[in-house]
Amino acid sequence: MTCPAGGNPPIETKDISRPDPALIAALKGIGSATATSELKRLGIRSAFIQGPVCMTPGVSIVGPALTLQFMPKREDLYPDAEYVDPERQLHRHVLYHTQPGDVVVVDARGDMTSGVFGEMMMTYFRGRGGIGVVIDGCIRDSARVKQLGLGLWLRGVTPNFHTQTNIFPFAVNVPIACGGVLVMPGDIIIADDDGAVVVPIALAPQLAEKATAHAEWEEFSRLKLSEGGDLRKYYPLTEEARAEYEAWRRARGH
Repeated sequence: MTCPAGGNPPIETKDISRPDPALIAALKGIGSATATSELKRLGIRSAFIQGPVCMTPGVSIVGPALTLQFMPKREDLYPDAEYVDPERQLHRHVLYHTQPGDVVVVDARGDMTSGVFGEMMMTYFRGRGGIGVVIDGCIRDSARVKQLGLGLWLRGVTPNFHTQTNIFPFAVNVPIACGGVLVMPGDIIIADDDGAVVVPIALAPQLAEKATAHAEWEEFSRLKLSEGGDLRKYYPLTEEARAEYEAWRRARGH
């Protein structure tokens, strides 16, 4: 995407490649806990984005990652005021790429004094169809942002604007480190009350297959445990319980 900025050369940022909507649909409902467990079996030791916590209880999202990288602030490279030359401010440009179902993931370096986005920016993001943000840092205007219906995974909140203190937006849709985890543009984010997990796009089809089966046997096991069934037999599902499980699946039309 190219955006003019006064007399300056236009800023160009790349869009992401988005997965087939059917793949996103297949990953919905499995949850972050099942996702990270199955990713471990696929060779990814830890896909959990550490630091940002769920600020919107009960909300879960699955969508491709638009990425934004912040760097330590250097005043010769970035204007100090909030609204000076706004089209040079790259945190705006990541939002320009938003398509319905997108998630913005931000490496804000764990900074607790910079509000990466506020109400106006998040209102725009929501209006474009964005569904959530995962930020290794803070937002501001938090009460109003929470009313927008977005999923929010954050380290915290602050009244400060994005470049008021220590950091500034440096790059859009590049590989980033968020909460100690590598996130590539277009990777899939699964986030819920337990936190946010990054799914490498190349592993997403395998995860969808394995996690769907995992979620299904857990549903059966949950039922049996609620009825007083033996924990040793039903969690994890044992071969002893396999025939009973298969009969349950058949009764449900599977």
